Amino acid sequence: METRTETETRVRERTDTTTPRELHKLSPFELKDTLIEMADESAKTRAAVMLNAGRGNPNWIATTPREAFFLMGQFALSESRRTWNEPEVGLAGMPKSPDIARRLRDFLDAQEDSAAVRLLRDSLEHGVRELGFDEDAFVWELTDAAIGDNYPVPDRMLVHAERIVQSYLAKEMCDGRPPPGRFDLFAVEGGTAAMTYIFRSLMVNGLLQKGDTIALGTPIFTPYLEIPRLEEFDLRTVDIRQSEMTEEGRHSWQYPESELRKLEDPRIKAFFVVHPGNPGATAMRRESLDLLVDTVREKRPDLLLLTDDVYGTFVEGFRSLAAELPHNTLLVYSYSKHFGCTGWRLGVVALHEDNILDDMIARLPAAQREMLEERYGSITLEPERLKFIDRMVADSRAVALNHTAGLSLPQQLQMSLFSLFALLDKDDAYKKRCRGICRERLAALYQGLGVDLPEDPLRSAYYQTLDLEAWGRKHVGKDFVEYEEARHDPLDIVLALARRHGVVLLNGSGFEGPEWSARVSLANLDDEAYPRIGQGLKDIVIRAIQEWKGRELDS
Repeated sequence: METRTETETRVRERTDTTTPRELHKLSPFELKDTLIEMADESAKTRAAVMLNAGRGNPNWIATTPREAFFLMGQFALSESRRTWNEPEVGLAGMPKSPDIARRLRDFLDAQEDSAAVRLLRDSLEHGVRELGFDEDAFVWELTDAAIGDNYPVPDRMLVHAERIVQSYLAKEMCDGRPPPGRFDLFAVEGGTAAMTYIFRSLMVNGLLQKGDTIALGTPIFTPYLEIPRLEEFDLRTVDIRQSEMTEEGRHSWQYPESELRKLEDPRIKAFFVVHPGNPGATAMRRESLDLLVDTVREKRPDLLLLTDDVYGTFVEGFRSLAAELPHNTLLVYSYSKHFGCTGWRLGVVALHEDNILDDMIARLPAAQREMLEERYGSITLEPERLKFIDRMVADSRAVALNHTAGLSLPQQLQMSLFSLFALLDKDDAYKKRCRGICRERLAALYQGLGVDLPEDPLRSAYYQTLDLEAWGRKHVGKDFVEYEEARHDPLDIVLALARRHGVVLLNGSGFEGPEWSARVSLANLDDEAYPRIGQGLKDIVIRAIQEWKGRELDS
């Protein structure tokens, strides 16, 4: 077996001999592993702590809805034992519905007062009074979900869970002003599963075909760049670039009108956007939203929009494209970032009941409709009436296993409790604190950089992407930038940070962002890490300027 010393030697040899040209082939999320190895070696030699600001998972968690989950589990076990109990072998029965709401209230009254007890008690009252639930049916769903003794029924999403999450999305993704009608929801294993299912079902149902063109709002989360290139999709892509610069030479991470006008091209079948952005970390300004709305309504009523809104809760007054253009929009939302639950794998796909995809399916050529009716004919007697979102559910289990589809019941319970926690937080105390954490760390990063932080109310502050070329061109001059571009590779920034400072950042180029940029996650490290990251970046820039000045003097 290889010793630790041998492993460290092997890693050092591999990272020392790997060239930036080779590393450009990797996704930034795979390149990260190489950078971690380099940073770990750097930290050991300097007796320092490696700082991995490459991942987006936050280092905080929402405690109250988790405590409520475990408390609900205790109640659920007591309900199971009411129906059948063999403690000597560790066996119990399945919860029963009659009068279960009263028993939950009695159970909560017997507990010591806590935030979790209050959340469950208030959730029951909210479900009954605000959402119109039958209390026994609601509590039985929560109880059975905690036990996890059944397949999800309905498979797309549990009835009460769907209503709760619809209310949550109306508050957080629609700024409390949802469009008329209802969004149907598909509970999925996080945003990444949502992406996988959406791409698959769009292709299977002929709504996208190989060789079709889609637009991507770039820079963008890397899988949206990589999935269309896979052989089974083979889609062409057009960049709608967040290329606007401010007068001070900074990226605003906004779309110029000329970029959004590209969507008028009828060859573009769909526009995929992360909103607020990743890595740009900024929501679209009102003028851009209005232009996009006008473009779709007046010129491109056939344009499909997919919006990934995982960071929406980090921007005050955020409003999704799904709220503005519900007929055309597929909404992806993940609970991972806001509630600190990447390991829970909780997400939803939302599609309005009146939507473009169902209309497109109805207009497919007869031969294609017949083929699809045969595909879905084993799960419904009217496959031609099967909605796109329900086709996604079936496709997620290769159709034949549709009867076992759906997100696990414990996951749906935790999703419901997260949603209820936010709905019942009338002052948005938790949400405001999460935003505050990110903004405080952003300020600390800029303090370490020695640079003033400009105000931007549309900034999520979950990430910060720093473009050293733009900064150098504005503050040092084009000769310095040209010198660097001629003698260095853009990846040298993140490589030098890892080797010299034990700091891991993701390269912005991997997101189709500026080549000489790096993305800092402001969510996953302790507050005191960010001045050090800023100082490390500042050191890299100072070294580069000194090298350039030295060459200038020599010449």
